[in-house]
Amino acid sequence: MSKFFTMMNLVLRDRRSLKKAIAYNFSKTAISHLMPDKMYLKYMFRSHFGKRLNLKNPKTFNEKLNWLKLYNRDPRYTDLVDKYEVKQYIAETIGEHYVIPTLGVWDSFEKIDFCSLPNQFVLKCTHDSGSVVICRDKSTFDIEKAREKLTRKLKSNLFWHGREWPYKKLKPRILAEVYMEDEKTAELRDYKFFCFDGEVKALFIATDRQKMGEEVKFDFFDPDFNWLPFRQGHDHANIHPEKPVCFDEMKELAAKLSVGIPHVRVDFYEVNGKVYFGELTFFHFCGMVPFEPEEWDEILGEWITLPKT
Repeated sequence: MSKFFTMMNLVLRDRRSLKKAIAYNFSKTAISHLMPDKMYLKYMFRSHFGKRLNLKNPKTFNEKLNWLKLYNRDPRYTDLVDKYEVKQYIAETIGEHYVIPTLGVWDSFEKIDFCSLPNQFVLKCTHDSGSVVICRDKSTFDIEKAREKLTRKLKSNLFWHGREWPYKKLKPRILAEVYMEDEKTAELRDYKFFCFDGEVKALFIATDRQKMGEEVKFDFFDPDFNWLPFRQGHDHANIHPEKPVCFDEMKELAAKLSVGIPHVRVDFYEVNGKVYFGELTFFHFCGMVPFEPEEWDEILGEWITLPKT
């Protein structure tokens, strides 16, 4: 019987993946760009969840994230999602020593002065997600591959995929930062805190992100670092990640950065016993990724108090 349910879960996941792929391709079409935000989000939500998006009385975490996209247009969010502009805010709010040092920022790949960069560095676009290029050794760095990826990413606008409005008018640029790696874990682990108006309610840790041939793993924890039994988007690590040394410090900083915001995910890195800021995310996974089991979508949804419109 257990094998039957395992097979059924795999079939359902494959069907969801197919629907997700179809929806993703649709998001890049000219027709989708003509759709009003509300209509588009309703279509995408049904494609990902197989049910109607409830905007009149949202209950789940994903429903409320999509409601916030439409009705919580705080103008501060635009600078806070820009990977370069947010650094000033972080320095002023919690301290410059939490900011990863910037090596340069340019409007195009051709303007990058590679001679001025150290042997190791990281390149990423300031306006999107998934554009990271890591150089661990300049002597073997594939500049042409980096050029192709970053030039393509500069032409993208993250807004059109999930209608996350803060990204719509961002200026596309390339940012270079100091390369960082924790000596103990031999990677740069993400510690992502789910914050609700100044209160940390959960977090997840992303592992294996920089390991060749490995799929990134996500493990969720409560504020006391008790492991939570649900998945979202990725499998769990084979061994649960251990509690970071600076956990309490990161939790305190995340709470401070989230005051006055209905929900924001605050990301940090821990590198050799020091904390560094990662990014702010207002619409985790675009509000379009199911939880397994589904009940956790409602549990996290209860933590968001929607502002009055």
